[in-house]
Amino acid sequence: MGVLRFERVLFAVVVAGLAGGCTSSPDSEPVIQDPPPSTAASAPAWTEPSAYSFVLTRGCDAAAPLGRYQATVSGGVVTGSQRVGASAAAPTASAAVDLGPATGQEGEEIEVPTLGELVAMAETAEEDGAEVATEFDLTDGHPAKVTINVTDTADGAECWIISDYRRG
Repeated sequence: MGVLRFERVLFAVVVAGLAGGCTSSPDSEPVIQDPPPSTAASAPAWTEPSAYSFVLTRGCDAAAPLGRYQATVSGGVVTGSQRVGASAAAPTASAAVDLGPATGQEGEEIEVPTLGELVAMAETAEEDGAEVATEFDLTDGHPAKVTINVTDTADGAECWIISDYRRG
């Protein structure tokens, strides 16, 4: 019987403690806190579909992009890509430096990555210490812009902007 009595006493102490914590003195006003201001709405989770198309704009200056490419993905692989709005340029001598699938010097052709590859490239760069920013579309969560900077200067950033994304 001693154990049962101990449990009842313990229960009474816990209930009294909880009730005591819920009371307030007559001079104190309750403090009502507004929820913190909401930050930008978050994008839904995105799973890369097996088939889609998009336009990839390379370059951080929207007024003077380094290149625009219409790409088609099927089975998780880029099955077609072509430069939009400019003729193909010959690679420069420094094109031997390979920083990933979407590299190249000003005006030269690049190997267009899938959006999944672009996100993976950003994650790898971030793990390696690069400054990375990835923005996602708020309606369906697909990547909308990826910025990677492996240098110590703002001018060293590489940007990829995704537009005209269509599933299927």
